[in-house]
Amino acid sequence: MGALSRPTLRLLLIATVAAIALSGCSPQRAIETMRVLDDIAAGEAPSALKAATAPPQRRLVTVPVHGGAIAADLYRPAEGARAGMILVPGLAPAGKDDRRLIAFANTIARAGFEVLVPDMARMRALQVSAADAPLLADAVAWMAQRDPARPLGIAAISFAVGPAVLALAEPQAKGRVAFVLAIGGYFDLPAVVTFFTTGYFRDKPDAPWRHRTPNAYGKWVFLLSNAPRLGDPADRRALTELARRKMQDRDADVSDLVRGLGPQGRAVYALLVNEDPERVPALLAALPESVRSELRALNLAGRRLAVGDVRFVLIHGRNDAIIPETESEALARALPEGAVSLHLLNSLDHVNPQPPGPVDSFKLFDAVYTLLSYRDGEGLPQPVRPGAGASLSRADATGQ
Repeated sequence: MGALSRPTLRLLLIATVAAIALSGCSPQRAIETMRVLDDIAAGEAPSALKAATAPPQRRLVTVPVHGGAIAADLYRPAEGARAGMILVPGLAPAGKDDRRLIAFANTIARAGFEVLVPDMARMRALQVSAADAPLLADAVAWMAQRDPARPLGIAAISFAVGPAVLALAEPQAKGRVAFVLAIGGYFDLPAVVTFFTTGYFRDKPDAPWRHRTPNAYGKWVFLLSNAPRLGDPADRRALTELARRKMQDRDADVSDLVRGLGPQGRAVYALLVNEDPERVPALLAALPESVRSELRALNLAGRRLAVGDVRFVLIHGRNDAIIPETESEALARALPEGAVSLHLLNSLDHVNPQPPGPVDSFKLFDAVYTLLSYRDGEGLPQPVRPGAGASLSRADATGQ
């Protein structure tokens, strides 16, 4: 979410109060929305929302998944939860213990959501995998059975958006999720690979190429994700070391590692150093099948999205240097008409916010107000049906 400066918030508050009568907004929810935005801006510092609510309880729970269990943090509002939310950490080494994520989870909990933040081991290792979709679906089933009557949502960030959307089609999650908040997500994975390797992207598949200098972080994350899928252990070690060197120093010399690459490693490296967008399809086709199959599994484009009646709130930066905003626009076009609200911000660099101006502040207000409406069951298809899947025991469902 965006971080608003306090002066901007004061101006926005005046304008918001003036607009309430014209827009049909709930005055109480509008004020609550302002407090949520202010608390996001405050981080760990004092805020009006913190003054008005008791601190949420954060405790470690065990969530049963097929073949085992995963740890998760559960944030419970002191005033009681009106909705549930699964917050997917994204690609961050600290995972659920990232201080920024903890602050955001506490804000959402203070706003009346019971928040579950699962420990996603692959994402902590900066690896994106479709295998995380069933784990997120199991987390959905666990949260849904805590209170089947309340709305349940998923919030996902960056490359975690793909597995989160895929989780909606899993049997144990189907019909249980009412809304999704996606920040800086993707839709067409080959298009994203084209962008972070060459800097070229399109508004639509048949549109002219546009260019933007990409953040090289995207392609080194791609390398860390896919190096373990190669059959040659030497290639796996070399490409992993290459990615780590480049993430620490983009000008690091990796010629010693490149010289020792085998055929699979060279195919991956050729894609990463290519600068011609027209060559990307052939370079993708030359990748080892283990890598291509994972890309197919993670790609949202070219498939019918099994999202049912889920409502989506999409937020993306207009000048994103890792995943271009055209990806959220493409995802919005692929979703059912009337099921999505898209908010493009000038003040968001991928998922790193800057203080927004008045226009972006109103967009953030609209996004958060929409989420709070979904929390209260407004704007959602009724009823939200329990999914079909393996049932959990009462002890599992409550975490007791």
